[in-house]
Amino acid sequence: MTVEVEKAFVAYPSRDPALASVIANGVAKANRMLGKRLRYTPWEFNDIAGNPLISPIVDGIDASKFVVADITYLNPNVVYEVGFAIGRSRRCFLIRHEKIEGDRRIAREVGIFDTLGYDTYNDDDELSASLTAYVDPKPLAFSTALDRLAPVYVVEPPGKGGVVTVMTSRLKKARYKYRSFNPAEDARLSAADAVKQVAGSAGVLLYLEDGDHDTSFIHDTRSLFVAGLAHGMGKPTLVLAHGSAETPLDVRDVVKRFTRPEDIIEHIASFSLEITEHLQQADPTPLRDLTPLQSLQIGDPTAENEMTTLGSYFLNTDQYSKAVRGEANLVVGRKGTGKTALFLQVRDKTRADKRNVVLDLKPEGYQLLKLKEDILTHLSQGASHHLVTAFWEYLILLEITYKLLEKDQNAYKYNHEIRDLYLELEQTYKTEGYSVEGDFSERLLALSQRISQDYGQRFGEADGTKLSTDQVTELVYSHDVRYLRQQVSAYLAHKQSVWVLFDNLDKGWSTQGVDPVDALVLRCLIDAGRKVERDMRKDGHVVHCIAFIRNDVYEHLMRQSADYGKEMKVALDWTDPDMLREMLRLRLLSGLPDGSESLGFDQIWPQLCISHYKGEETSSYIIERSLMRPRNMIKMFSHAKGFAANLAHQKIQETDLEKGIRAYSQDLLVELDHELTDVFPDSRDLLYYFIDAKPELTSVELAELVASAGVELSDVNRVIDFLLYYGIIGIQISAEHIHYIFNVNYDLKVLQIRAARAGSSATYVINPAFRPALGIIDPD
Repeated sequence: MTVEVEKAFVAYPSRDPALASVIANGVAKANRMLGKRLRYTPWEFNDIAGNPLISPIVDGIDASKFVVADITYLNPNVVYEVGFAIGRSRRCFLIRHEKIEGDRRIAREVGIFDTLGYDTYNDDDELSASLTAYVDPKPLAFSTALDRLAPVYVVEPPGKGGVVTVMTSRLKKARYKYRSFNPAEDARLSAADAVKQVAGSAGVLLYLEDGDHDTSFIHDTRSLFVAGLAHGMGKPTLVLAHGSAETPLDVRDVVKRFTRPEDIIEHIASFSLEITEHLQQADPTPLRDLTPLQSLQIGDPTAENEMTTLGSYFLNTDQYSKAVRGEANLVVGRKGTGKTALFLQVRDKTRADKRNVVLDLKPEGYQLLKLKEDILTHLSQGASHHLVTAFWEYLILLEITYKLLEKDQNAYKYNHEIRDLYLELEQTYKTEGYSVEGDFSERLLALSQRISQDYGQRFGEADGTKLSTDQVTELVYSHDVRYLRQQVSAYLAHKQSVWVLFDNLDKGWSTQGVDPVDALVLRCLIDAGRKVERDMRKDGHVVHCIAFIRNDVYEHLMRQSADYGKEMKVALDWTDPDMLREMLRLRLLSGLPDGSESLGFDQIWPQLCISHYKGEETSSYIIERSLMRPRNMIKMFSHAKGFAANLAHQKIQETDLEKGIRAYSQDLLVELDHELTDVFPDSRDLLYYFIDAKPELTSVELAELVASAGVELSDVNRVIDFLLYYGIIGIQISAEHIHYIFNVNYDLKVLQIRAARAGSSATYVINPAFRPALGIIDPD
């Protein structure tokens, strides 16, 4: 009887002939040693165009016991195959050459591959040893239940623009909610999260940029991995690319090309039908024998991706209570502290009363780009403030009108009290010169572009232009605003209250380096919101305008105008570790069986994680490294849980926690390095100069280290302030006490003064959260 030889597919790039030779020799040696037990089939990928060869590759993966892929260089086809193999429920064994730099930096920014784990080798003998050792063929386990409330997953590119606006707005038009990976929110994409998101999707929407910059390559690498996952799992997948873009061989036949927005609309129209068909099918049979960790879902670190589930585990804080009572104009907080989560809960709470009119508006900076470039850079400061305030006031009024018409588009037919008011308001709103099509982002983009175009025709590009009130009115308004306001006021007599919630406006702005024009735009938005509130209050109506912004942006506004210290604001500053434990407890409960609601954190935690690590209680160990931000705590737990689930552990073990914190540390490092580069463009990779540094540094040592990264001497102190502000470093107060920014109520001046008093004897401590990624050894 002939025993069929088991096979393993080996994918690797041909970019480096010497490396390709090492891999080919290593595979050949392994095959000779293994004999008939296992046969490796090498597949070398060229980085040049050629005929698509996807069919034999798919067949090779399907016939393999497991798949080996070399990621020294991130060949796009290899990346796709890694995702495809995982989607096909094949174990993917990753390898990379230890001494070749290759695409190490790109892989670090992408985030997928170090969260999967890989073996390293230096020559063909070491590679052969790895291949002949036992490779566990057990694939990653993942739930196959569909998320029917938000069935589409989108990988967003780093640069927002018309393509992304059309993509997401058409999904909304199709009435499909979506979850997304947003690089502005998460610096890196973990493999476990990508698998979870694709597995729960009835459709995956991707866009290949094919740009020359690293950011485009990083985005395309993530997109190709996700495309491979989706195709491997048999998910409806739409991969968009510009008509002239070069695309990898493996996806060339499935990419849908476009040259104009109408092409995207057509592609998504067809894609929507595929999603519907997939949703109409019964949920696949869930995998059996999942461990509690493998089946546990605790939500997503990014609030936008858990709109439909957030209410079941949201922690009702005092800040939330104040916002929902209308006691705040501003909600401020650092990235990852829960601004968007609070935004969503305030929206849902107020929207639950059908008598309320709720606008959840998420403008983004790029939608105002034409306004900034074509107008605000040429106007005097007074004229800019006048014009932008009028712009926001007009937009808020239009959006309230739009929401009233949308909300009552059926009800007015059967309600004689509002019928005539509705028809009059509709006639006034649909005036010539104003586009009412698309979602809010499209209407905002169209309005700002129309004003920019009109301004250019009237005033050209002269600097220092001053505009009269009449000129601003003619430039901004397409409606008779006074008459429209009167009609809206009359209509609101039949409503209870209006809530105008703004989020995302500061997304993508440089941290601590806010453009003065951006600050003006935000300041005018707040002023316009207050003016709308006052005007409507005179007529007896209740209107609340709340903006959700970053701490550093608010502080910039404070420096520009003392009036903003008088704003009604709530600050999302987390300082109590027990509050973070309660936040995590609520999420853990949502993923545990019914009947667990009364369990305390100390009862739940030991069921899911070892109690101590290196002598420290594990929840305290995680919180200490979270920078007191909920998102970071969720990320850390999710990473550790992912490693434990991959190995079918019943609870998170020491090795899982160590790997999870290392992956999270890398996330933090990439994210903060990007933010530092925004403020100091010449300081790219500065944080990487801390690699192998001592955990404790004198003020002289810290200054020398910062200067060694190429930072100008005049900027060294500003960079150190940045490191303190973001909790990257703290100040040693005593042998037992270290003060980071969250230990002093987020007041940077406290740390600055303590450092100044200590002078040259000041000791700075690198936060333990960053040490694994930087190779810094913790002191005993």
